[in-house]
Amino acid sequence: MEHQKELEKAARLVDNAEMLLVVTGAGMGVDSGLPDFRGNQGFWRAYPALGRDQIDFFSIASPRAFRQKPQLAWGFYGHRLDLYRQTEPHAGFGILKRWGEACPYGSMSFTTNVDGHFQKAGFDIGQVVECHGSIHHLQCLNACTDAVWAADEFSPDVDETLCLLRNEPPRCPNCGGMARPNILMFGDAQWVEQRAALQHQQLQEWLRGAERMLVVEIGAGTAVSTARDFTHQIAFHLRAPVIRINPRDSDIHGHPGHVSLPMGALAALQGIDALLAG
Repeated sequence: MEHQKELEKAARLVDNAEMLLVVTGAGMGVDSGLPDFRGNQGFWRAYPALGRDQIDFFSIASPRAFRQKPQLAWGFYGHRLDLYRQTEPHAGFGILKRWGEACPYGSMSFTTNVDGHFQKAGFDIGQVVECHGSIHHLQCLNACTDAVWAADEFSPDVDETLCLLRNEPPRCPNCGGMARPNILMFGDAQWVEQRAALQHQQLQEWLRGAERMLVVEIGAGTAVSTARDFTHQIAFHLRAPVIRINPRDSDIHGHPGHVSLPMGALAALQGIDALLAG
């Protein structure tokens, strides 16, 4: 098998770990069929209506878009909400869950993804840190209150050809103004971060007792480096080995125990798991 030595080293790390920290970026969702918005061309292939108007991801993923073009902004986010609701997490999530359950001190996940797929795959809500928020939760566009509520009652009706919301956008129950996803966007000074802050607090409490920590980083790129920066922070402070899984940018240095796997998420996780089972 390709990358056999690296997979064997990774399997030994998983087998010896007493705590498992999973750090994921957009690449984790690719094997579930989700787009990773890599570059403008990749983004516009997923959303051709935005491509026709030369609207890039940084422009539409902003509070300004909700104020200036609310039907378009909610067309984009409404489509994503439906997509994430309908898409099943790939089998790699289940592998990670099983590995964490085998660790004496359990596991936690730190993700930049807003799709809610760790919870959908059966991870406890107390095990997940969604550092950029969640598309499955809403807040007031004008942050009139610190309230964050579930988006369960909102069913977006989106014209995918035009990327426009056809029905009414969700409303803030406090002021009646428009609601937006509780996601940290670009140029966002009004993100209500209380939900994510509580998740961070739970993670910090878990890390205080760190023993034989292993970090498994998957699909974390360098364009938005939040996940990768977090990996480096944890690896440095806790002297933890890292398994970095990334088909395009897997190199990692600084610890003799680190493993680089230039593979997709599912193939790498299944390869390691097969060696553990054997």
